[in-house]
Amino acid sequence: MIPTQILTLARAAGLEPSWTNAFGEPREVGEESLRTILEALGYPCASESQYRDSMARLDALQNDASLPALLTATAGKVIHLGAAGGTAGNICRIDLESGAHIEARIRDDGKGGGELEPVDEPGYHQLHIGGAVATLAVAPQRCFGVGDAVGKLYQRRWDDPRLWGLGVQLYSLRRAGDGGVGDFTALATLAQAAARQGAAALAISPVHAMFSADVTRFSPYGPSSRLFLNALHIDPAAVLGQDAMARALAELGPDAAARYAALEEPCLIDWPAAAALRLALLRRLYERFIADAGSEEFEAFVRKGGRALQDHVRFETLHAWQLDHGGSGDWRTWAGGLRDPRSMAVTDFAREHERETRFHEFLQWQAARGLGLAQQAARAAGMPIGLITDLAVGADNDGSQAWSRQGEIINGLSVGAPPDVLNTRGQSWGLGAFSPLAMKAKGFGAYIEMLRATFAYAGGARIDHALGLGRMWLVPAGASPEQGGYLRYPMQDLLRLIALESWRHRAIVIGEDLGTVPPGFDVQLSEAGLLGIRVLLFQQQNGRFLRPDEWPKHAIATTTTHDLPTIAGWWQGHDITLRTRLDLLMPGQSESDARLERSRERDALQQAMHAFEAQTNDTALAAAGASVPLDTAVAFVAATPAPLAMLPIEDALGLVEQPNLPGTIDSHPNWRRRLPLPVEKVLDEPQVASRLAILNKTRTCKEKP
Repeated sequence: MIPTQILTLARAAGLEPSWTNAFGEPREVGEESLRTILEALGYPCASESQYRDSMARLDALQNDASLPALLTATAGKVIHLGAAGGTAGNICRIDLESGAHIEARIRDDGKGGGELEPVDEPGYHQLHIGGAVATLAVAPQRCFGVGDAVGKLYQRRWDDPRLWGLGVQLYSLRRAGDGGVGDFTALATLAQAAARQGAAALAISPVHAMFSADVTRFSPYGPSSRLFLNALHIDPAAVLGQDAMARALAELGPDAAARYAALEEPCLIDWPAAAALRLALLRRLYERFIADAGSEEFEAFVRKGGRALQDHVRFETLHAWQLDHGGSGDWRTWAGGLRDPRSMAVTDFAREHERETRFHEFLQWQAARGLGLAQQAARAAGMPIGLITDLAVGADNDGSQAWSRQGEIINGLSVGAPPDVLNTRGQSWGLGAFSPLAMKAKGFGAYIEMLRATFAYAGGARIDHALGLGRMWLVPAGASPEQGGYLRYPMQDLLRLIALESWRHRAIVIGEDLGTVPPGFDVQLSEAGLLGIRVLLFQQQNGRFLRPDEWPKHAIATTTTHDLPTIAGWWQGHDITLRTRLDLLMPGQSESDARLERSRERDALQQAMHAFEAQTNDTALAAAGASVPLDTAVAFVAATPAPLAMLPIEDALGLVEQPNLPGTIDSHPNWRRRLPLPVEKVLDEPQVASRLAILNKTRTCKEKP
């Protein structure tokens, strides 16, 4: 029996002592896990005095009547001030972003707090109550949507947009001269080709900044920072031209050009070799750049990057120096003041290594140019949305963002997921999570800057593990994923900030809502204008697959995702073979059990597809015998009322292997597979072109009267 005091403290800190798993079974967080998580949150309870102190501090926070740094509200709706509203009847002033001013009288909300009349103008306004000032973030009632994107392009209003797009792993793109890793030039080329085929969007894997001094870390979902970009996607020829790149390669040695070309041949990326050569080449190009006196565009980029960019490049330099001198890559073990980004020790170090910090500024500038040009190419080619970037659920606890935002990211806990149908042992990703209480205390500054970085060079964003907007499964360092617990987050505040930034950047938002989903979560996303994700393989109910017309309008539709089997792989049971070999089947499940269940699912899908074919009278899509009914699957997803249907390029090509197999690290080649064809040709393959033609035939927009 867990002591009542610990349960009380946990609930006050936003930690849920109990939860329901993916199978509908109630579960409780163990006492030791509760104590460990509470201590990491800053509320230890190992003794009676610690408990009293932690409880007193939480009580003080909950009963704090002072005006917070930031309040969120929705345009056209009453603004709830709570206890911070002061005395009813008092007059306050709101300075709008537009320059206008509003004087408003605080009303009694009937709950012991205050409220204000609605403000119709979205934006970051300034609220003055007495001598206190707070930012009032007034959000539109929903996010910028697919229909808005179409309307912006064609200057019309659309009632029922039904667009389609492709999903790609950026690193997997192949082109001659890429040195073995997909780059922004390949992305721009593919975007233009996809637009010519009728695509409205091109969704990409995360392009967050990684660890340039540790090229063995290459999972796009385990970045160093979600504020900056992965320099390994820079096309060296785009920096100073093809001739300058050739000269730089020659300077690296007589065999450098041959090694660079050889890295392009394999079907799997050799990340350490490709990354090391790419960075050495970029360093040569940087040296040539500064020898030519640089550019004002570069200096303007650095100025705009401000403190955040300064922190990141200092971390990159420090991290490399530590590893080069036998130190640890974990900044929490660094000596002296180097653990503190604001210390004089860090400032002195940066001054002594200015040339290196400038190199990392240069890399971020070039990466931003490359991604920005790819988005420009997509839009110029006719895509109403263009690139959809991917916001990872967290950044590595050892990385730049955790080091520079220590006051807002929890130390000692990892983001993860409890055991579910696909990940029977649960997951712990080694990623840091924002502290909900610190976010509020600091006016959500780190969260807003992250949203702006995500939207900066895109027409949309996919929020990975959007369930974390409401609650996050956090696992103590060194513990198994099953020993984690759910921490609640201020979901309404976060949804409003997402909607506000979405409109300011004119970008759609997709929330990845797969996994252990709490009741009503999809409704909350829908009301906020975030599109959920519906995957063909999961759209089952009572042993049958849902018809296309039964799919929701408030989510995108897709055949699969990077963490799931491709349609061809699923149909053949290739994923079962892999999970059997790697001991990833559900507890108590045998391979024969899994294959029997897959046979039942396959029959159910085939029945649904036959019924769909009969309804559409399209015999060309017939799925005969044991062949993979891939074209029918594409048509099936395309026929849903989703505003955006996404086809992963692996399914467009009919590939068997999936990009990532959750629950594995070194036992499976995750995040390494390259496409079999170059970007210039991949969409022209007959089988691919026929599947894109199906999407074009089915996906249309209906204009409002």
